[in-house]
Amino acid sequence: MKIKLNSTLFDLSNRFWISIQMHGYTRLGRPKTAGVAPSSSSSSSSWSKFVFLLMSAIFRRRGLLLFAPLLYISGMLLYMGSLSFDVVLVHKHPPRPHPGSLYTSPQLFHNLWPFMEADNATSSPNILMKAWSLNEDRQWKPCANKTLSQIELPKSNGYLIIEANGGLNQQRLSICDAVAVAGLLNATLVIPIFHLNSVWRDSSHFGDIFDENFFIQSLEKHVHVVRELPVDILERFGNNVSNIVNLRVKAWSSPSYYIKKVLPHLLEMRAVRIAPFSNRLAPSVPSKIQGLRCFANYEALRFSEPIRTLAETMVDRMIKHSSQSGGKYVSVHLRFEEDMVAFSCCVYDGGAEEKREMDIARERSWRGKFRRKHRMIKPGVHRVEGRCPLTPLEVGIMLRGMGFDNTTLVYVAAGKIYKEQKYMAPLKQMFPRLLTKYTLATPEELAQFKRHSSRLAALDYTICLHSEAFVTTQGGNFPHFLMGHRRYMYGGHAKTIKPEKRKLVVLFDNSDVRWEVFKQQMKDMLNHSDQRGTEVKKTGESLYTFPMPDCMSKQVEPKYENANTGKNMIL
Repeated sequence: MKIKLNSTLFDLSNRFWISIQMHGYTRLGRPKTAGVAPSSSSSSSSWSKFVFLLMSAIFRRRGLLLFAPLLYISGMLLYMGSLSFDVVLVHKHPPRPHPGSLYTSPQLFHNLWPFMEADNATSSPNILMKAWSLNEDRQWKPCANKTLSQIELPKSNGYLIIEANGGLNQQRLSICDAVAVAGLLNATLVIPIFHLNSVWRDSSHFGDIFDENFFIQSLEKHVHVVRELPVDILERFGNNVSNIVNLRVKAWSSPSYYIKKVLPHLLEMRAVRIAPFSNRLAPSVPSKIQGLRCFANYEALRFSEPIRTLAETMVDRMIKHSSQSGGKYVSVHLRFEEDMVAFSCCVYDGGAEEKREMDIARERSWRGKFRRKHRMIKPGVHRVEGRCPLTPLEVGIMLRGMGFDNTTLVYVAAGKIYKEQKYMAPLKQMFPRLLTKYTLATPEELAQFKRHSSRLAALDYTICLHSEAFVTTQGGNFPHFLMGHRRYMYGGHAKTIKPEKRKLVVLFDNSDVRWEVFKQQMKDMLNHSDQRGTEVKKTGESLYTFPMPDCMSKQVEPKYENANTGKNMIL
């Protein structure tokens, strides 16, 4: 058997050698020109002889017979590599961008605008009158004040000082969580200190934005609250709050962490400081602690008297302006300020000028963060993943597709829009009855809030809170708190349009889509928002967005029967 195998392999070797000598074709199979030696003939002959000698040596060593097939294949590859190849250059078109990865919405608007105008001429009822399918038989009812005990508070273990950073609603989150932590530790909460944020640049204090007296009085039976540290405590720290030990608490810390790590310091020193305090308490805590969060956010915190007075006046004006729709209007939280566009790292249609302006804005607010080594900015990926802020034009196309016609009164809550004249023009074209705080209130009325972004945001917050439909276009604390507050006010329904941006960007990228098809897609999206309006809180989610069931209970009787009583409650 071994002799036969040896003979067979030797025969294959000889055939291989003969084929090399008689090879008369190129790699692509064309006959070679007679009398002209290929440029690789000498190297081919050398390789062939080498392979033949190697194979012969192997066949004489029976112990290496098992490696013969492998070496044979290797020799063939070497031989093939020594031959010349005809190179064929294929010119390919650049790959088409992924659907939705580019901002092409202006082309879509250009194509759909004639159909929108045609819809204006019809007398179909405004979708605002029937946007939400509310179940009046089984609605949720606020119960934040019923979840807390009314017993006399025990003696305080010490003073808790926290520093709230960020914008209006990030500060709100810190305040409510601080109330919960103070209740957990049986501490006296000192009115929170507001940190001057590099982005918001608002020097307002707690009392400038929120009603300080109302806050203290509302919580007096649940948590001790004082405006400032007592003199004897402050003297222990050299009359300087900064000398009080700052406990670096990790984000989303559990109640047990506060009991084990913070309470001993509080008992020992009679005062502790936690700065910054944003997101320093876990979402899931015992029901009594959740009750404090609920009560602080929905009952104890209200805006200061100057903000409240002007905000109520502005809401009244919106209702009067929308008399033809029963006093109902749409509010839109438009996140297309320069800092938001810069932070998103998304690309629109401004070309080199836009890139230069965004680079400057990123460096001004987040020094070096976007220039770190290995940080890759992929605008197309961000857009496809739904992380890019919707432009005013895109918001308008979406709302018109959903059925909101040009008679709809729209309030836009926003800061200074990036290139406002350019980007707001198409939205105003689609919704001529569009208002902002600057057109709804007089310059004299707004003068006291000038250069105070959080106070201006409080005006926006109130007007959005009372709208029939609220449209969120980008994430953040403002829409999250508003959705929760609206659920708390409207029987558990957020009455909020939350766009599915991953689907939207693909639809916006199809400039040839038929208007009727586009409208159906938008109406389906509105129906989806309607269905999600009554979602309850899941594990790990925030009660500031989903107040049910922690802050609200299920109501059995119809909404308008005995609405002010606590009867027939499912607790």
